[in-house]
Amino acid sequence: MMTDLSALSALELAELVRTHQVSAEEVLDANLARVEKVDGCPGALDADLSPEDANRVHAFITHTNDIARRQAREVDARIANGEAAGLLAGVPFTVKDIFCVRGTPSTAASRILENFVAPYTATPVARMNAAGGVMLGKVNLDEFTFGSSSESSAFQPSPRNPWDLSRVPGGSSGGSVAAVAAEEGALSLGTDTAGSIRQPAAFCGVVGMKPTYGRVSRYGLIAFGSSLDCPGPIARNVKDAALMLQVIAGVDKADATTAVKPVPDYLQDIEKGVKGMRIGLSPDYFRITFPDPEGGEYVEQPLPQEISDAVYKAAEHYKAMGAEIIEDVPMPNTRFGIPVYFVISRVEAASNLHRFDGVKYGYRTKEAVRDLTEMYRHSRGEGFGLQPKLRILMGMYVSAAQYSEQYYQRALKVRTLIRCDFEQAFDPNGKYKLDALLTPTTPTPAFEMAAVYGDSVMMQYADQLTVPANHAGVPGISIPAGFSEDGLPIGIQLLGADFNEATLLRMARAYEMTTEQEDWRKKKPAILEGK
Repeated sequence: MMTDLSALSALELAELVRTHQVSAEEVLDANLARVEKVDGCPGALDADLSPEDANRVHAFITHTNDIARRQAREVDARIANGEAAGLLAGVPFTVKDIFCVRGTPSTAASRILENFVAPYTATPVARMNAAGGVMLGKVNLDEFTFGSSSESSAFQPSPRNPWDLSRVPGGSSGGSVAAVAAEEGALSLGTDTAGSIRQPAAFCGVVGMKPTYGRVSRYGLIAFGSSLDCPGPIARNVKDAALMLQVIAGVDKADATTAVKPVPDYLQDIEKGVKGMRIGLSPDYFRITFPDPEGGEYVEQPLPQEISDAVYKAAEHYKAMGAEIIEDVPMPNTRFGIPVYFVISRVEAASNLHRFDGVKYGYRTKEAVRDLTEMYRHSRGEGFGLQPKLRILMGMYVSAAQYSEQYYQRALKVRTLIRCDFEQAFDPNGKYKLDALLTPTTPTPAFEMAAVYGDSVMMQYADQLTVPANHAGVPGISIPAGFSEDGLPIGIQLLGADFNEATLLRMARAYEMTTEQEDWRKKKPAILEGK
């Protein structure tokens, strides 16, 4: 077969496998060949990067070729026996290494979990396996998902942007989006705590969706911010994202926070268009507010013109398709998303990281110690990187009894105000009655490696336009919307009401279809063009 199987969509691959046009093993072999060609050495502790590895993607931490081979053969056997092979029959996928997968290293990209082999499998991964998916491996991320560039991983080299290897892929799901953009698997399972699916999706020109909190199980996810973490799909097109969400969504008795709500058929109405729908634009999403590094005062500035233009152009497309564009929708508490996140996420991170102490599993110091307290101190001091340490310290500080009311309790109140902004916008009986809010995904295209790393405050502001959805718990999707003057992908974002993923996917697909003949859709990442 002459078709490049690694370039096909998940829907196309599953159909080819189910109809005996190609075997799951053949699909696997094509994707393994692509991984070997573009990825380079997987991330490792104390890695020695060779010159030839400098121009590779480095999405992976762990390859699971044996598991993938077994899964592919099982799919082929089921089809040969006339059995149902599942929605993802033979579709290769990768898993962000923040999910536990039984029998594999599950590191969270941290030294403190370097030797941890998971005894069970996270529910979303198990559902993809049960649907006939073929897991290629575990991909790199910011340590414990603490970052927006994937550079904080203890496993180096960190992932590169397939469009420009001198740029970051975004984070924390940097390995996931890099793998999908570089055609190293059709799908990837990521997580979104402040924008960690949507921001890197925008940076790498792929589709990334944060579902409603509770739509997808968090069981088996190594937690960062338990009230914010959302597993979700990453794909090269909207229909594949819908397919993957179909598989992973739904109630899970192992996770009490999952919603007891039926999962609709996300593909059923996905191409019905947007006629009659109401799409909002908010001026609060077209500027960023950040602290001046010199004086500490807040500075407000508009987004780069090319970012704003992409959103307004998309709005024109939607208007031409019959949607009603509602301008000047107020979202005044958007500007507080990052400060609130700084407080809440660090309190939750500090709580969740207490379990990593070197006693039962993970890294334990090799230094001679006098007592248990000293063993804790050395193990955690050596095992955690800078970002976890900063979050533990800040989380313990702002949650302390004498500071809780001043910081943590106040942050929770402002979080409620952010939620109220969305409720007002999407209220079917309110003033705006929106079906979706259309916004930029990121304030800038992908930045250069090491350009922002080390400044945790400025790094966080890469998520300013995505984090409000995490506070509110509402769904959001980032889709490609062209390129910057420097040839870097630009993403736009659709935000919706609780459990309204089907509407967002329908809107995203409408934009995808109406722009499918535009020249920018024909571009391929530099790594695939041999540049």
